Amino acid sequence: MTQWVETAEGGRDRGPVGIARAWVEVLVRPRRFFHNGIAPGDQAPGLVFAVVVAMCHLAVRFALEAEPLPNVTGRPTGLLVFGFLVSALILAPLALHLAAALQTLVFLALSTLGLARNRGGVSQTVQVVAYATAPCALSGAPIPALRVAAAAYGFLLLVVGLTVVHDLSPAVALLAALVPGTFVFGYAFGGVFALEAFLGVDLVGPTGNATNASAASTTTTAAVTTTDVATAPATAANGP
Repeated sequence: MTQWVETAEGGRDRGPVGIARAWVEVLVRPRRFFHNGIAPGDQAPGLVFAVVVAMCHLAVRFALEAEPLPNVTGRPTGLLVFGFLVSALILAPLALHLAAALQTLVFLALSTLGLARNRGGVSQTVQVVAYATAPCALSGAPIPALRVAAAAYGFLLLVVGLTVVHDLSPAVALLAALVPGTFVFGYAFGGVFALEAFLGVDLVGPTGNATNASAASTTTTAAVTTTDVATAPATAANGP
């Protein structure tokens, strides 16, 4: 996952300029990018790209959301910075690894059915998943429609990348992308929850609402208890 090929077959530029050019090209000309920009064994640039996308997403989210971290009030700077670094530098690579592993398992299942016999290697899969996250760099703003659009386009890029790199038909690529794509764009980047907010419906159950209600109830109970404790001495002093 950390291999870095200095002379990649795809000819990708390294450094910040290379990342910016890759981001623009995968958004505008995805088939051309996946055909020319994926090099066997060259996973590290893809990992760096995914981390940069996650950092852009989180930076906007942390800046604009009232409570970007659950159960945190007042937005303490140190805790936000720590949460940002952990999410971008640890959780994002882990999520990419997990998505690539899920994609590989799906490919193995499809191969037994004779649907993915000419697929590429794991390193190409990692890169396809990484570069498909490009639209999510723009989805940090708390705008449900924007988040839904970014997640949907990211999923489409994943399908296109699998079609080009692994020589699959669009139908098989769509089938192969369902599980890892739902994990990455539906949950990791919050596409499912943004769609819920956009449509005003519960797609994954009322768990989130129940959790919020429980937290609110706990807070209310704590406040009442604190008030009772504070008034008890005064009541005792005044007598019956």
